[in-house]
Amino acid sequence: MPYTILVLVLAFTSGFVIMSVELLGGKIMAPYFGSSIYVWGSIITVFMVSLSVGYLTGGRLSVRNPHLTKYGLFFIAGSITLIPLVAAGDAMMELVFMNLEDPRYGSLVAAGLLFFVPTAVLGMIAPYSVRLLVDNRETSGQVAGSLYFISTLGSALGTLATSFYFVLWFDLNVIIMSLQAALATGGVVAIVAGRMELGDARR
Repeated sequence: MPYTILVLVLAFTSGFVIMSVELLGGKIMAPYFGSSIYVWGSIITVFMVSLSVGYLTGGRLSVRNPHLTKYGLFFIAGSITLIPLVAAGDAMMELVFMNLEDPRYGSLVAAGLLFFVPTAVLGMIAPYSVRLLVDNRETSGQVAGSLYFISTLGSALGTLATSFYFVLWFDLNVIIMSLQAALATGGVVAIVAGRMELGDARR
């Protein structure tokens, strides 16, 4: 299938961004709720639940005429849904902190408000990627395995890059905006590639 490399690169990017944002979540919430096991338990729980919702939704959407143009929109949406982390993250943390004193439930609610939607959107990318690359049932397992390998590798590198370097070199908002830019760029490239593919098909 055309644009296989593009889809793999974008799947790598989404995995990178997901884990980078998850790690940054601990830094964002620490000034208000600390960095205890409660906080990390809340963050991991929200990410796991939102990813499961994203996987389910992306899988369902992938059966309806999958195309690179629609695929690109997931990346654009992911970039947009990260805006509240920069624009209103502190305000949202303070609001929850003032109304929920228990760090367990306060951190859980705060993590849900900040991370559920963007993570669910980014979770849609993986199953949609599989559908774009699968040509027949015989190769579906191999394609899915390769794609999840690439995505998970992106997650691993995102974890290392963020924890070892990014948080030491850059402000949190700068990192988040850079991740937004990467998602938006990937989305635009996918949309352009999709339109080129449609144009070639019509000739």
